[in-house]
Amino acid sequence: MPVEQGQPLRQDDAYERHGGANRFLMSEPLRGWRNGRVTERRPRCDCAAQVRLRSDDDDPQAERSVLVVDHVNTHGPGSLDEAVAPEAAHRLAARFEWQYTPEHGRWRNIAECERSVLQRQCLDRPIPAMSTRKRDVSAWDERRHKACRKVIWHVTTADARIKLRRLHPVVKEQNLT
Repeated sequence: MPVEQGQPLRQDDAYERHGGANRFLMSEPLRGWRNGRVTERRPRCDCAAQVRLRSDDDDPQAERSVLVVDHVNTHGPGSLDEAVAPEAAHRLAARFEWQYTPEHGRWRNIAECERSVLQRQCLDRPIPAMSTRKRDVSAWDERRHKACRKVIWHVTTADARIKLRRLHPVVKEQNLT
């Protein structure tokens, strides 16, 4: 910044952005399977592409899968309608059940736990090249698969009812004698 007479030198430590990336992470916690995919953006068509890859490449023999997703505007069956032909959108929509985590209950989303591990073990430094980021995430996937790292969930229903009282109905026991 220009120096004014009688003022000390001022310097701006501007953050230099080298671009961003989006991480899609699918996980089967009891099997120890996960798949992280990196894209440059997060439009509906990329979400639909991940659902199609999950359906057709990752687990083609599954009759039905449950997707537990957060409330991001691109995470939903509507993304299929915008990205693929109507017949393909209908086929994919029939294979998936969309379950949404509570808005303030991200701690309940196992994929968020996996994403946290991915961040700490793989993406804990600036990675300017998209190709490097994709390669690193793929290598992380392979290491986690070989180790068969399963998610061990310690939250009980009772814990969830305490933490999310407003979301769980109170069931009063009735004396039926």
